[in-house]
Amino acid sequence: MERTKIDLWVGIFVALGVASLLGLAMKVGNLTSSKIGDTYTVTAAFENIGGLKPNAPVKSAGVVVGRVEGIRFDTKAYEAIVNIKIDERYAFPKDTFANIYTAGLLGEQYVGLEAGGDEEVLKNGDKITQTQDAVVLEKMISQFLYNKASETKDDNKSTDVKADTKPTDGKSTELGDAPF
Repeated sequence: MERTKIDLWVGIFVALGVASLLGLAMKVGNLTSSKIGDTYTVTAAFENIGGLKPNAPVKSAGVVVGRVEGIRFDTKAYEAIVNIKIDERYAFPKDTFANIYTAGLLGEQYVGLEAGGDEEVLKNGDKITQTQDAVVLEKMISQFLYNKASETKDDNKSTDVKADTKPTDGKSTELGDAPF
């Protein structure tokens, strides 16, 4: 009888653990239902969206105001067109900036909206014209390493030139170079 009770409690704890992991996976994957009501859709064009995915959050001042509905590639302009659903409770000016940010150093990417000062607001079907692409970490690292490598080459060239030059006043500072 005692063994049956232990097996039952172990089974309950395992089931709760599996349910918790499933809930955590859905939360991390943005698969949980959002509290966004009626929405309007706007588009934004980016040259590079990095790892932005559909259903990614759209935030303004740290508050989730919408979701990325879909992403497609424009073959004429060679840009990524991002469809954004924004909750109707939030009206943004027409000159709003759309930026792609990363949550943390290696976290998920999201669209950040920075409101402009225009009196006209975005409506369903409008396009956000002012955008900033995602920062690609690999690209930044390679640029940093390239700049460091070019600085090292420049430093070597300047020291090589100094070593080959001799004073022009005929005086030498080294014993072996004394003029006779």
